[in-house]
Amino acid sequence: MLTNRFRLLPTTLAALALAAGLSACSRADSNPAPAAPAQNTAAAEVRVGYFPNVTHAPALIGVKKDFFKKELGSTKLTTQTFNAGPDEVNALLGNSLDVAFIGSGPAINAFTKSKGTIQLVSGAVSGGAQLVVKPEITSADQLKGKTVATPQLGNTQDVAVKKWLSENKLTDQVKITNLDNPKTLDAFKKGEVDGGWLPEPWASRLVQDAGAKVLVDEKTLWPGGRFPSTVVIVRSEFLQQHPDTVRAIIKGESAAIDWATANQAEAKTTVNDALKELAGSSLSAAVLDRAFGNIELTLDPISAEFGQLAKDSVTAGVVKTPADLKGFADFGPLNEVLKAAGKPAVEAAGLTK
Repeated sequence: MLTNRFRLLPTTLAALALAAGLSACSRADSNPAPAAPAQNTAAAEVRVGYFPNVTHAPALIGVKKDFFKKELGSTKLTTQTFNAGPDEVNALLGNSLDVAFIGSGPAINAFTKSKGTIQLVSGAVSGGAQLVVKPEITSADQLKGKTVATPQLGNTQDVAVKKWLSENKLTDQVKITNLDNPKTLDAFKKGEVDGGWLPEPWASRLVQDAGAKVLVDEKTLWPGGRFPSTVVIVRSEFLQQHPDTVRAIIKGESAAIDWATANQAEAKTTVNDALKELAGSSLSAAVLDRAFGNIELTLDPISAEFGQLAKDSVTAGVVKTPADLKGFADFGPLNEVLKAAGKPAVEAAGLTK
């Protein structure tokens, strides 16, 4: 069930030193050869997508507190927000985004749909998803004939609930409806849906603001209670052309996580302020505390679970065969950042080439 804690993996980073290579000078020439300029791969602009959800706290904090801008230098940061992963995937594949904070399921779909031209480069958040229902529903069997909402067809929570229903032999006995998160809260209050498999803060909003109860905390379904709910992916072409910019985004994300670790109360306030700007309303203290208690901010992509996530999409009926994830990840920039900070490299778990 619930673990009411705001758990973070601190990653205090040292600045990366950029060494400028000097060309050899000919002693036969009285005028030494000029130094070769260091290669600068920074982009003029980077377009970053994320959600106005607590499960995207590293992005919300990174933007609001200018951690990304500080690392990007002269590179212009342009941001765009989305309700759920499939729409963000379309933006990536349509070349209107370069970097995306996104759910693990849509991240896999982006890789397969793009035929390998999307790369996983970092983690962001573990946990923060629950199936919350009317209080009279206390077992899976009591969901028969009921309606459960998810944010979007094929998004991370949509796959999770369909997989769970399949395992409980309820696939054809529970209706799944896809609603924007704010609409789910209204629909639940009106009795139009009986529950929702939702990311934070929406699971907490249904609990605190509408009297819902937790039927399933998704973290209980994963080894050690950890699963990649939000990760960072990039267009491969952008990564190849602008590795310095991708590295800067990861450094900014890491700085945001470090700051949130040391300033938990202020981090909650910062996220709440960002949500008010993006969604038009802020969260109550009770909702905010509960939502943060259900997430872990971490650069670790939890790579070992992606094979299971690919299988879950098959079980959920989203795809017919599990994705081949060889080459999905490029952790080069992330591991450079971690090494500079004196931290261990993340495990690839078969996701790299």
